[in-house]
Amino acid sequence: MSNAPFRADHVGSLLRPAELLAARDQHAKNEISGTELRAIEDNCIREAVTMQENLGLSSITDGEFRRASFTHDFINKIDGVNFEKNPAYKSGDIAKSETAWQLPPFRAVVSERLVRPAEGIEVANFSFLKSMVNETAKICLPSPTMLHFRGGRAAISESAYPEMADFYHDLARIYREEVLALAEAGCRYLQFDDTNLAYLCDENMREGVRQLGEDPDELPATYAKLISEAVKGRPDDMMICIHLCRGNAFSAGFAGGGYEPVADIMFNQTEVDGFFLEYDDERSGGFEPLRFVPKDKKIVLGLVSSKKGDLENIDDLKARVDEAAKFISPDQLCLSPQCGFSSSTTGPNKISADEQADKLRLVVEAANAIWS
Repeated sequence: MSNAPFRADHVGSLLRPAELLAARDQHAKNEISGTELRAIEDNCIREAVTMQENLGLSSITDGEFRRASFTHDFINKIDGVNFEKNPAYKSGDIAKSETAWQLPPFRAVVSERLVRPAEGIEVANFSFLKSMVNETAKICLPSPTMLHFRGGRAAISESAYPEMADFYHDLARIYREEVLALAEAGCRYLQFDDTNLAYLCDENMREGVRQLGEDPDELPATYAKLISEAVKGRPDDMMICIHLCRGNAFSAGFAGGGYEPVADIMFNQTEVDGFFLEYDDERSGGFEPLRFVPKDKKIVLGLVSSKKGDLENIDDLKARVDEAAKFISPDQLCLSPQCGFSSSTTGPNKISADEQADKLRLVVEAANAIWS
């Protein structure tokens, strides 16, 4: 069985190389073919794999180099789904909490019954990554909750889904089919990226949920059941984690609040193996909610910021881990950056490629020092 999540881990996305961004622009202008773009992606992924392994990481991702967005590229491939302008959206400073509910400007809309494409969504991409990796190949997918949270019932066709139970059933089935196909391709470490469970810790976001006609106190249990059904039947040695994100673009975050409102239900009713939790600044609150974590699950503390280049001090990181260990066994803890470095091609964090490597190297060195 895999040891994932690992003592030194990372969330997944990496800064896109200039060569890749240029190729994407050329492809959008029909100056190069899809085949030519994929060949450039392949080369960039090879270099990213080498970089991660040379830094000593055990979990290796493709940096999400084949996607423009951590959500849209995956969800758009599900038949019956498209993205449209969010009617609640108002332009504004994305770093200001009072504009948080209006973001992002687009929401997923379900117009027909959901169908997974026969060829899968990320299976071929994962197979390429696995062929490059000497350590553990990790795939990151947007959480199934991303298809509901921003639009609620209003964004789901009542003619396609008169009953919401049928929507959740089909959504879980789509993801389950993908997870099992990835498992068949050799995947043993999968991560769901979920902004919504973290957003339910923010009162501003919770009020937005109420405006959509949803109950923020009920959604954690609804989402825990959805995710659990989405991974049902996976191999016993396939580790699955959830990364809770408070927003990640241009080194800004969109939400705050401690994990207390979702902790008990999330940790105990979601059938996964671990959680990546952002703890890089005061937005995340204290470690007290970790008291709800059952003994068979791991917590990856996102203590290292991916939003700024300044390096954290290893002694300070160790002190933070010791503080967390007052509420959970240190054997259940791991370390990572608080988020990825580029959740989309259009909103990379304000950090250089060298600083990115330094951050990942720091995670490895700090983990070795803390758990030696």
